[in-house]
Amino acid sequence: MATLKEFEEALREHGMNMALALLERLRERDRATRTVKPARRLTGQKMTPELARAILDLHASTGMTQQEIAFKVGVNQGRVNEVIKRGKWLSDDPLAPEAVARDKALARMRGDPKPRKPARPAAKSATKRDKGASAPRRSGCQGQLVFGDL
Repeated sequence: MATLKEFEEALREHGMNMALALLERLRERDRATRTVKPARRLTGQKMTPELARAILDLHASTGMTQQEIAFKVGVNQGRVNEVIKRGKWLSDDPLAPEAVARDKALARMRGDPKPRKPARPAAKSATKRDKGASAPRRSGCQGQLVFGDL
């Protein structure tokens, strides 16, 4: 199967100027009827639950594609897909994986040495960690010497 570029080159080689003119008119018509202009980018917005709900509303109430919705609200198509298919960004939970990733990226952009982790609710005591910290584990590493062994 030939590509459009190969087809156009073949038309040129055979001197089919009328077909080339027709092809150019079809391209112009396609450019005029596009809803999303190529190579035009907006500054990305911060994803919020409100923006995620707006994306879901647009998806449910219109026949717009994900790319068109993304262009309209100012995010990329991948974010729109995450909201529609996986329900991401719909909660205000600061510990949600997408919120943590966003905060880390923002911290890197600001040049912070390490982003602060949000406080996690206390779940279980750390007795298992304390037991393991008292004695070094040497099982499974027979080929490695420790400085005190010599």
